[in-house]
Amino acid sequence: MLERALAFSTACMVYSDMKVNMHRKSRAVRIHEGDNMAHSINHDHNGNSNGGRNLPEGPQARPDFGRETRRGIPEVIYAPSKTTPQIIAVARQFLASTGRALISRVEPVVVDEVLHALPEAVALRYPLARALRLTLPDFPLRSTGGQVGIITAGTSDIPTADEARFMAEAMGCRVTCIFDVGVAGVHRLFEPLNALIAQPVDAVVVAAGMDGALPSLVAGLVPVPVVGLPTPVGYGMGGGGEAALLAMLQSCAPGMATVNIGNGIGAGAFAALIANRVAEARMATPQPSAPLGQQHVGVAPDEQTPN
Repeated sequence: MLERALAFSTACMVYSDMKVNMHRKSRAVRIHEGDNMAHSINHDHNGNSNGGRNLPEGPQARPDFGRETRRGIPEVIYAPSKTTPQIIAVARQFLASTGRALISRVEPVVVDEVLHALPEAVALRYPLARALRLTLPDFPLRSTGGQVGIITAGTSDIPTADEARFMAEAMGCRVTCIFDVGVAGVHRLFEPLNALIAQPVDAVVVAAGMDGALPSLVAGLVPVPVVGLPTPVGYGMGGGGEAALLAMLQSCAPGMATVNIGNGIGAGAFAALIANRVAEARMATPQPSAPLGQQHVGVAPDEQTPN
C-alpha cells in the first residue's frame, strides 16, 4: 500500500514538472512572437518607425443610411473619441447619400474644420448642445406635425435639454421649451405647463439634475407620455446625475420613461417618435381638442388658499 502511494506521489511530481516546463516554453514562444510583432508594428516597410500599431485596412465606419426610413430615427454621428478626419468623412458620406448629416457633442474648433471641409453644406448650429446639423441646399426640411415639449428644472440643465431639442427637430417635430421651473420654486411651473398642454403637446421631455424630482411631478400632472432626462448637475455624492437617475427610475408616477444620464439624443428621439406617430393618427382622423378647463394642471380652484 505504501509503495502504491509513493508511486502515485512520484507520478504527480513528474506531471507537475512537465506542466511547469510546458508553461515556460509556451511563455517563451509568446514573448518571442510578441517581440517580432512589436518589431513589425513599430517599423514600416522602409524600416522607419511609425510609433505604434496602425489600424487594419478596411472601412472604419459603416453608416446606417436607411435607419430613418426603417426606424423613423436618423443616425447621429457621435463626435467624441473620433478624429476630425473621421467626422468629416462620415458626414460627407451622409450628405452624399441622404442630403443631411447630424453630429453631436462636437467641439467648436472641430465645427470650424468640418464647415471648411464641407462648404457645400448648409449648417445649423446648436451651440449649447454642441450639436451640428448639415444639409445640402436642396434637402427638404419636413414638418411631421408632431409636438414635443421640453422642460428643464434649472438653467444648468439647458445644454442637455438642447440636445433633445436638436434631435426632435431633426425628426420633424415642433419643439416648445420651458426653462428653470424646478421644484425649489414649483409655483413657476403651472402657468407655462398649462400653456404647453393647451397646444396640445404629444410628449414631454423633462430634464433635471440634483434630486431629479421634476419629471415625476410633471408625469403626475400631464395626460401625455413623459421622458425623464437626468443631467450631470449637482453637488458632491450623486451630483454627477446618479441621484437624479435613481430618482427617476424609482418614480411612482406612471407613464414616464427614463433615459441614461445626459442622453439628450435618446430622450429627444423617444419623444419625437411618440409625437410623430400621434401626429399621423391626428391627421388621419381629426379630433376636436379637449376643453382647456379639462386640461388644467396645478392647484384646483377650490383648493386654493385664500389670501
